[in-house]
Amino acid sequence: MEKTFLMVKPDGVQRGLIGEVVNRFEKKGFKLSAAKLMVISEDLAKQHYGEHAERPFFGELVDFITSGPVFAMIWEGEDVVKTARHMMGSTKPSEAALGTIRGDLGLTVGKNIIHGSDSLESAGREIELFFGSSTEISYDKPVEQWIY
Repeated sequence: MEKTFLMVKPDGVQRGLIGEVVNRFEKKGFKLSAAKLMVISEDLAKQHYGEHAERPFFGELVDFITSGPVFAMIWEGEDVVKTARHMMGSTKPSEAALGTIRGDLGLTVGKNIIHGSDSLESAGREIELFFGSSTEISYDKPVEQWIY
């Protein structure tokens, strides 16, 4: 079963959208195996967004993601990385399809509610960064027999 890392960003937390985001992934049939509300340190933010370090918006990105609490999550399911990307929608909310998280709830490129891993490799790296050796909860969901 694939795993992915998703994070409700500070704008989503402040707007009270954690439940809305979690609800969408649960309705899709994915399983939440770990979650925590946290404030990201500047060091963690720089590691997380390291691929953008040379871009002109890097400082603003770090400032934003450290500006308030985030809700970090690990989700499991068939093709969860690819499906989560579709459910999130385009990075630019104005270009995101209605019915996606960003299309329905996002405001701007910077305030687009959610971050999600873009590949299995990124998911592994991001899960390690945010959860380290924290134990994920393993449990059975009776509904899985109807999904997989």
